[in-house]
Amino acid sequence: MIRLSLATLASASAVGLLALSMNAKAQTGAPAAASPELHAADKTFISNGTQTVATQRDAARIADSRSTDREVKAFAEQLVADYSKLSDSMRAASPRGVDVPRNDPDTAVIDGIKNLRGADFDKAYIEQVALGGQQKTLSAFQAEIASGRDAGLKKAASAALPVIQADIAKAKELAQRKHIAG
Repeated sequence: MIRLSLATLASASAVGLLALSMNAKAQTGAPAAASPELHAADKTFISNGTQTVATQRDAARIADSRSTDREVKAFAEQLVADYSKLSDSMRAASPRGVDVPRNDPDTAVIDGIKNLRGADFDKAYIEQVALGGQQKTLSAFQAEIASGRDAGLKKAASAALPVIQADIAKAKELAQRKHIAG
C-alpha cells in the first residue's frame, strides 16, 4: 500500500482542479481577462497621444547626436525629460487592462530626420518636430480634455497641457531665434 502525506494529496488535488478549470474555460471560450471598454475618444487619445509623445521624445534623443547647435540640444534635452514624464503619466492614468504602447513613434517623422546632421538637421527638427509635432501633441491632449470619458485620462491630459504649451512657446522662440518660420 502506498502512503501519501496530506500535503501531497492537497497539492495533487489543487493541480487537478486547476487543470479542470482551465479546460472548462477553454471549452466555453471565455476570455482570460476582460479589458475595460473605452469610449472612442479615449482610445484615440491612447493611440495618438502616446504616438506623438513617443515621437517627440525619440526625435529629441536623436537631436543629441545630430544637432550641432547648443540651443537645439538644450531644447531637445528638455523635451526628453518632459515627454518621458508625459509617457509615464499616460500609462499610469490608463484604466487597468488597457494596453498603452510604450514606444510607438511616427516612423515617418523619425526617418525624415535621423539621417540629417548639423544645420540641415536643426532646420528639419525645429520645423517638423518642435513646431509641427508639438502642435499634434497639443491637439491630441486637447481632444481628450474636450471629448474623453475616462476621468483618469482626462486628468492626465489636463495636467500635461501646461507642459506642452510651455514647450510649444519654447519651440516658437527657438524657431524665431534661428530664423525659421513657424
